Amino acid sequence: MKKLMIMGILNVTPDSFSDGGKYHSLDDAVAHAGRMIDEGADIIDVGGYSTRPGYTEITEEEEISRIVPVIEKIKGSEADISVDTFRGSVARAAIEAGATMINDQWRGTYDESILDVAAEFGTPVFLMHNNHHAKYEDVVKDMIRELMESVALAKSHGVKDEDIWLDPGIGFVKSRDEELEVMRRLDELAALGYPVLLATSRKRMIKELMDGEVPAAERDEATAATTILGIDAGVDAVRVHNVGLNRRLSDAYIRLKEGVDG
Repeated sequence: MKKLMIMGILNVTPDSFSDGGKYHSLDDAVAHAGRMIDEGADIIDVGGYSTRPGYTEITEEEEISRIVPVIEKIKGSEADISVDTFRGSVARAAIEAGATMINDQWRGTYDESILDVAAEFGTPVFLMHNNHHAKYEDVVKDMIRELMESVALAKSHGVKDEDIWLDPGIGFVKSRDEELEVMRRLDELAALGYPVLLATSRKRMIKELMDGEVPAAERDEATAATTILGIDAGVDAVRVHNVGLNRRLSDAYIRLKEGVDG
């Protein structure tokens, strides 16, 4: 089995749902990125715009001012750097500062110019399932259809097929039952032939899988359970807060599977 890629979350916002304000200063953000790389992160995902419930709208200039100094400080490290944004101008500024990937939670539909940026720089782009309607006949089939529409859109802007990743969008425009259905049928998404990023870390689905009201920072073990499920379904990467736990667990599980399958 192939090694699972780990994307470490670096929120440089004051209002992230799980770690808002902890890494808002440049020094704290850079130090945390270094820790995640030491723990085995393959990608550092830098985000300057929170989309938690009740989030505060910010300008593109503010978003750029939050992320660019961090990217400039951590570029050249052992990990790739992805920029978590849905705005083309922000993606461009991030790539010019040293980012190597784009993580778009609107799958190219909010600002199509982000796809032009990806094509121009030859940058891999993560297309996360999201929409404005949250009405499904079959959540998995509808999700796949909408993601493939975004694949076609990306390719029409010149993004290479091999640079496209898919993300099922856990935590966005789906009920808890629908999210669990997506998790049970992740293999259908992986079967499309595009690499898949799974991003469940500390989200409400994880909380509701646990007993009682569990603070976000205490949801890492349950998050890791979804990492194992993702490996079995064929996902290629997970986006997590606790890099070390998921690195150790995924490496050990893959070695175990190789031994059993062998």
